[in-house]
Amino acid sequence: MSSLRTSRTRLIGAAATVVLAAFSLTACNDGTGARTDGASTAATPTASSPSDAPSSDAPSSGSSAGSSSDGRPSTATTPSGARTSASKVPVSSGKPVICEGSNTKTVAAPLSRPVNHMLLTVTNTGGKICYLHGYPAVRFGEAQAVPPVIEDSKPQAVVTLRPGESGYAAVNLSAGDDSGSNGYTAKSLTVYFHGPSGNESVGAGAHPPLPANGVYVDDSLKVTYWQQSMADAID
Repeated sequence: MSSLRTSRTRLIGAAATVVLAAFSLTACNDGTGARTDGASTAATPTASSPSDAPSSDAPSSGSSAGSSSDGRPSTATTPSGARTSASKVPVSSGKPVICEGSNTKTVAAPLSRPVNHMLLTVTNTGGKICYLHGYPAVRFGEAQAVPPVIEDSKPQAVVTLRPGESGYAAVNLSAGDDSGSNGYTAKSLTVYFHGPSGNESVGAGAHPPLPANGVYVDDSLKVTYWQQSMADAID
């Protein structure tokens, strides 16, 4: 009787051990155990994963390389050649030319003093410096000869006119004491310009208007050299 009870107790204990072992195996494979949680944690990327986070060295969309914060090109990254071409505009050398009718304006104005004189004013209307060489070769009306120049009026240097500047010459129209001869009234005037040699005529002539009644000229007609100032021409 005692042996039967002991055998039953052992059988019950063995059965209980089998049940506990089965329960433990089920708990390890059902997705709620420690191993399942560890696998899930390793496979699931988090928001702070280094592979997805933007690098601190990468330029942002609002400050790309070569641009300032307001979107304009940065001076520091602009190629020096492009910046130079934008800020410096090439300028013409402006080589001086000879003053003549196409790049000047000529005005003829009778003077009250000295009497029987006229002042020629030539203004540079071009964009370059021009030189007034020698003296004006004037032609009143249909005259064929060019009047002589007053040698004592020769300046020390060629008259140089910058754009907008003027040069001057005086014309002695007739003798103040009526000693002149072959006088006549001229209604038109042409002024020709000399080149460096002083003998040739260059460029276009000028046709400054005369007073409506014309001007009286005789064989005392003569001119001064071109002068840099009005005072030198009148004197």
